[in-house]
Amino acid sequence: MGRTGSTRRTFVVGAAAAGGAVALGTGTAASAAPAQGRQQAVAVLGGGVAGLTAAHELAERGFAVTVYERRALGGKARSMDVPDSAKGSRKPLPAEHGFRFIPGIYHNLPDTMRRIPFPGNAGGVWDNLIAPKEMMFARNNGREDLRIPIPGEKEPAELTLDDIRRALTGLLETGFNLPLHEIAYFVNRAVVFLTSCDARRNSTWEATPWWSFVRAGQMSKEYQRILAVGVTRNIVATKAEEASTRTVGTLGEAFVFNALGRGADGPPDRILNAPTNEAWIDPWVAHLTSLGVKFRIGWTVHEVRLGGDGRVSEAVIEDADGVRRSITADHYVSAMPVEHARRTWSAGLRAADPQLARCDKLLTDWMTGLQFYLTETPPVVQGHFNCIDSPWSLTAIAQARHWPGRDFAADYGDGVAKECLSVDISEWDKPGVLYGKTAKKCTREEVAREVWAQLKDALNDTGKTVLRDSTLHSWFLDPGVDGIGTPHPTNQDELLIHPVGTLHNRPSARTTVPNFFLSGDYVAVDIDLATMEGANASARQAVNALLDQAGSSAPRCTVTPLFRPPELESLKRHDHFRFKAGLPNAFDLG
Repeated sequence: MGRTGSTRRTFVVGAAAAGGAVALGTGTAASAAPAQGRQQAVAVLGGGVAGLTAAHELAERGFAVTVYERRALGGKARSMDVPDSAKGSRKPLPAEHGFRFIPGIYHNLPDTMRRIPFPGNAGGVWDNLIAPKEMMFARNNGREDLRIPIPGEKEPAELTLDDIRRALTGLLETGFNLPLHEIAYFVNRAVVFLTSCDARRNSTWEATPWWSFVRAGQMSKEYQRILAVGVTRNIVATKAEEASTRTVGTLGEAFVFNALGRGADGPPDRILNAPTNEAWIDPWVAHLTSLGVKFRIGWTVHEVRLGGDGRVSEAVIEDADGVRRSITADHYVSAMPVEHARRTWSAGLRAADPQLARCDKLLTDWMTGLQFYLTETPPVVQGHFNCIDSPWSLTAIAQARHWPGRDFAADYGDGVAKECLSVDISEWDKPGVLYGKTAKKCTREEVAREVWAQLKDALNDTGKTVLRDSTLHSWFLDPGVDGIGTPHPTNQDELLIHPVGTLHNRPSARTTVPNFFLSGDYVAVDIDLATMEGANASARQAVNALLDQAGSSAPRCTVTPLFRPPELESLKRHDHFRFKAGLPNAFDLG
């Protein structure tokens, strides 16, 4: 996604040193005021979900778009080939940064997917989404695992606050061995958040760690593990002691209403019916190409420079042959992840817009995938399972069983592997069970063995042997992870995390530089979480800002916010008056 792992060096662009200036769509450097009637050129810096979404929306509106991507289109969302794994006419084994999860709370991303043609699908790529039947919370030490059926899309009658309270209480009482008083307290905290006004959420709850909000320090170890640590580490990949209550609560609220069938695009859990590139990314790139979008793969963005007129004058990019070039366009959309994008913003650019400097305060962490290829399909749940007690906060899914119409062994690899068990590792800084080392201090081989052991601890502890060593064919760890087991581990694909105060450091898609726009999951959008939906929504906002700046008459992108249950609005209005008066939420028991 326009990433660079090297340190930026001082570079003076010149015709001889840089290979000349490259103008996009014009043949000459773009002027500050593009000539009337000329197709305006846009350089999209980064080819992940944010960059491809921006390219899609702009191309549909008649702009000449070129996407610059350092590594591979799709970014963290892509699937990839396991090197040297194919035999005969089969495709290589499919791997990925982490399994794709597209819940019903997403609206903007599904809209884009519906507009990507796919052979035989009336609804385009969106029709490749399927809903697993269930999910599971796997427990260690012989404790019974909790299997939960996933509800469908039926829209219920309007819900009351008591309906919501009873649903949450019933789930916690049925599924988790928690003291009744702890369940009652947690449900009360959920009600407090649900009825809190926006002003209280954006100030008080944004400044309150989730651990403190749910009073985890005063509760049982089970409460802490499930409702404090489990919720934050496995869903938002951040620590409960630091995570913003606003972020955790907002996502929890969305998922609760999704599960209750309210305001959703579809069921709470949806996955693709094939490897991501086959089901989504490759058709998307093909469609964008048909719209005239140009792609420069292997081109690394080094610096975005501000000209004397207060506009971006050029971007310095190293091409696939290692030659640094100056590229120019009418408009520039920075669509890289924040940890990479902020390295490319020149001093002049930062000085022109203070929100760029605030991005230095945004934090990222590791949440990375590992795939196990098995010679048998294990008898695991038909959907995702969450290993609540695993030190490394593992979540996983057996994917091939969810790919109808595909014979995994016949289509991929050497014909022996029948299943791909895809695992997300959310915790890289706690000791494991085999070596007593954190994941970052383990070698790649040790990480694979450790994850396999933790999966078996969660799945093989109730009298059944779900995972057998004899069925382990091979494994693949995201190649973005490098140097683990050494003093300086790195990860090219980190994830934005959400400690308290994060909201106020997230930039808007529109900057004060007239022809420079931001797109990525770190940009301020309604979902407030590093997600593909956030990346997609931010790209839509960036395109709308660009259209305004360009004076375009093209229709603006629709940006759909998270569902707000209308039945709670009156309670939120009441809380707004209490907040202004310095009073706590009416349901807050302290």
